[in-house]
Amino acid sequence: MTNDAAPIREASRSDRAATYPGYVPVSPVVVRRVALANAVANGLIVVTGGAVRLTGSGLGCPTWPECTDGSITPTAELAGHGLIEFGNRLLTFVLAVVAIATVVVVWRSTRRELRKWAVGSFLGIPAQALLGGVTVLTGLNPWTVAAHFLVSMVLVAVATTLWLRSREPGVGGLLVRRPVAHLVTGIAVTVAAVQVFGTVVTGSGPHSGDPGAGRTGFDPELVSQLHADVVFLLIGLTVALLVALHATDSPGRVRRAARDLLMVELAQGVIGYVQYFTGLPIVLVLLHMAGAVLITAYTARLAWSVRGPRTEVEVQPPAEAFATTR
Repeated sequence: MTNDAAPIREASRSDRAATYPGYVPVSPVVVRRVALANAVANGLIVVTGGAVRLTGSGLGCPTWPECTDGSITPTAELAGHGLIEFGNRLLTFVLAVVAIATVVVVWRSTRRELRKWAVGSFLGIPAQALLGGVTVLTGLNPWTVAAHFLVSMVLVAVATTLWLRSREPGVGGLLVRRPVAHLVTGIAVTVAAVQVFGTVVTGSGPHSGDPGAGRTGFDPELVSQLHADVVFLLIGLTVALLVALHATDSPGRVRRAARDLLMVELAQGVIGYVQYFTGLPIVLVLLHMAGAVLITAYTARLAWSVRGPRTEVEVQPPAEAFATTR
């Protein structure tokens, strides 16, 4: 006797199509591609925002939401700095379009568990816009600039997680031992600490975004050393994780995620040291910001990797499940 049973996910899709005759679920391939575009866009706008600060264009548009009093667009008096800042503001609308498309696509798919990630990614955009406005209106206060960057890192992590989860049918069980999973959590917390100290270093250094912007008042050398100390802790924890993963014969996907994160950490550390001892050239500082985005994304990947994909459960009618061949 043949088994015509279908996975639960397919059954729910059929039920929805029967309830809503015009309903056509979005292909998983489309969901993955749109989620990837959303993740890339969230990373790119961090880099372009860094370019605004590094070119001294942070107050190229001195007010918000207008660029200048009485004008949405930059005037001739604002020159190049106004165009750079205004261009970065326009990219926010591009990011918003991508985020809205992500929400729509996810909502029309069969993946209900992805909705919270898509909505979270979208809601972060107006929050960032408001925080960006506060940053401008406070004259690039270093603490609001730091908050602006840290929220961006959260959005990068959310968008990356959404994309990674869209590639598999769902979240399954833990693939590593519990202490190893706790170590992964510790690494994620340490990455967050690295990012926080990094923003303090930035707020104490020369690249303020505008000649008149204030600084934190901390000694740049001292906070740079503290930042480096936390980076060394992060690298040590990642090496310890790799040793633990090999000792416990953990799955390859987790080992690869940890290895790749370590490679990004080492590259980021080299860039950080070179930029510090060469006077913080703009190109290296921008690369360092891109590295921060990558570390956040690869940390999200590591956290995702410790759980396997959900196994589809097939539903069989009782009569068929116990049928015997005569």
